Amino acid sequence: MAGRDGDGAPGGRQDESFATLADPAAWPPALEQPGDAPIRRVDTHAAAVFLGKRHVLKIKRAVRFSFLDFTTVDRRRAVCEAELRLNRRTAPEIYLRTGAIVRRGDGLALLDDAADAGGHPVVDWLVVMRRFDEDGLLADVAKSGRLTDSICDEVARQVAALHRAEAPRRDLGGVPALQRTLEGALGEIHAHDDDGILDAERVAAAEEALRAAFEAARDGIEARRRDGFVRHVHGDLHLGNICLFGGQPRLFDCIEFNEEFAVIDILYDLAFLLMDLWHAGRPAQANRVLNFWLEDLHDMPARLDGLSLLPLYLALRAAIRTHVHCSMAAVQQDAAAARSQAETAQAYLAELTAFLAPAQPVLLGIGGLSGTGKSTLARRLAPMLGRIPGAVVLRSDAIRKAMWGVSPTEKLPTEAYAAGQSEAVYAELRRQAAAALQAGQAVIADAVHARPEERAALADLARECGVPFHGLWLDAPDPELEARLAARHGDVSDADSAVLQRQRAYDIGPLDWSRVATGGGIDATVAAVRDVMPGGWLRVPPGMA
Repeated sequence: MAGRDGDGAPGGRQDESFATLADPAAWPPALEQPGDAPIRRVDTHAAAVFLGKRHVLKIKRAVRFSFLDFTTVDRRRAVCEAELRLNRRTAPEIYLRTGAIVRRGDGLALLDDAADAGGHPVVDWLVVMRRFDEDGLLADVAKSGRLTDSICDEVARQVAALHRAEAPRRDLGGVPALQRTLEGALGEIHAHDDDGILDAERVAAAEEALRAAFEAARDGIEARRRDGFVRHVHGDLHLGNICLFGGQPRLFDCIEFNEEFAVIDILYDLAFLLMDLWHAGRPAQANRVLNFWLEDLHDMPARLDGLSLLPLYLALRAAIRTHVHCSMAAVQQDAAAARSQAETAQAYLAELTAFLAPAQPVLLGIGGLSGTGKSTLARRLAPMLGRIPGAVVLRSDAIRKAMWGVSPTEKLPTEAYAAGQSEAVYAELRRQAAAALQAGQAVIADAVHARPEERAALADLARECGVPFHGLWLDAPDPELEARLAARHGDVSDADSAVLQRQRAYDIGPLDWSRVATGGGIDATVAAVRDVMPGGWLRVPPGMA
């Protein structure tokens, strides 16, 4: 049903509530002080947000759509309480409490804490939030080039923490819910068939590919639900719903009004962020977030199997954004604004098709002594390998830490490197590589690979999986290795100068991997790698030099 206004209180609409929220004098002193900046109002389809200098008050609009109903005070109270509870999982510093607008005599009073309502009739319920700098939205951070590796890593860890903390749900999610999402997105796109916003042939090709991918994924979708990967997650995890607060990223504004949109596969939740980073021209960051999320969820062994669904999940997210921007283009009064929205819709449609494009998974081994730059090179090459958003990077150092149950930066005891330990680590690395390759994702195996049998086992794995293989052996001058190891702080690797001395004594045996010198820096190393890699393996995605 189309949205419509409902009553803001018995016998009245919400105009009076909105006027109260817009009046700085009505705000309690705990929220705003005399002389603070004027209140700014931002409207969405289902809420009105009032921004003060230090706090934000969010009121639900008394509207009904096919996917939500806020037309009664009780329903608005329930959804405000749900918004507070769900968002405090990831942003407790921002989401403070519920507030209320109550009727006192002939007027309304704004309370910053609903518990103070007493016996006064509540006209509307609010979510009370602490305000953050708007240029701290990750959409702006990414656009301005301020999206650092450390921010990406922390975002990935916070998303993984949310996904791990929530219990499996088998009552929602799965094929029926995802099919409704698919049909809804395609239906909305086709609603603009006569607008001339999208090319009809491209729409038809995208729809055919999307439906084919969905049909092929049916069993996998249900397997994910059975295996416990459907959980109550964020549901709307794009760059505009992550902010920097106190210098740290925080996930906020999750979906609270409809469980079907939020009780989903955890990979489908992550896919929105990956798709948004790719669209923003940040392919390296999209790949990095995927890899750190996978590493952080190391206690879920089957997480890699689900990568077979990632192209579909990315494409579905792009389909949703396509129809959103088609709708926005259709209602713009300004021709330039309409053209801009149409171009954005066209870009998302092209990305939808790209996400579903087949790509041969490949296995790349990167070996060399500690300090030769294996992980740095792996991160640079990963977005260029295989299908979007690039290769899964499997680091032996991270796998060893996970197997010992410690954090990536915690130093392991010497027994973690005793006889037999490395064999177990390499075996686990190959197990994970096989899972990712069989799911269709390219893999980079990042480890010393000093022993001939370790390198041979990786090549054998590629043959077993039916994928191409190539090995890179990195070299650097000894003084450079010593300097790099000395400069490490808070690194996943425990290697130091003493470890390097022991490695120098290794007999690496016959070496059939391509040797690459890394003493000239990462850009020179990548250039050298291009000269020795098989043709067609490395493809530079848009936005990546």
